Amino acid sequence: MSLASVSLPLLAVGDLFPRGVLPYLLGGVLVGLGTVVIYLGTGIHAGASTFLESTLTYVSGLSRFQRYTASRGWRIVFTLGIVSGAAVYALATQSTIWTTDVQWWRLLVGGILVGVGTRVGKGCTSGHGICGVGSLSETSLANVATFVVVAVGTAQLVQAAGVSP
Repeated sequence: MSLASVSLPLLAVGDLFPRGVLPYLLGGVLVGLGTVVIYLGTGIHAGASTFLESTLTYVSGLSRFQRYTASRGWRIVFTLGIVSGAAVYALATQSTIWTTDVQWWRLLVGGILVGVGTRVGKGCTSGHGICGVGSLSETSLANVATFVVVAVGTAQLVQAAGVSP
């Protein structure tokens, strides 16, 4: 085996983890630990879309949102923890909290499309990808495979179209 054949996979891994493996490993462990704590404490599979949807109980009278009123307190704390944790990390490691060149309206449209997708897919990447795959749910395995294929395909189309932030 030549040095070139060994270094090629290492370069590919370096491209996948530009900040090193540790931040991603630590994040994965913390997400997994949080999922376990939520499941052991409540018996509920953690999924960010459901937690975010529970915030709508404050502003909507629709019955679909009112099913979360009994448990919305801790769900709101969880959701705020996601947002504030990301903000604290960004402020601690960067000079600004805004770290993208993507235009605000594209982020808004993307967020709306993701929201629609979570309802169509009956859950989000965190619910299906962490809890569903971890429990070997066939539905979640199919959904995660679909998420990955669509994400890669979309990224390829956007790049081929020459769309920039």
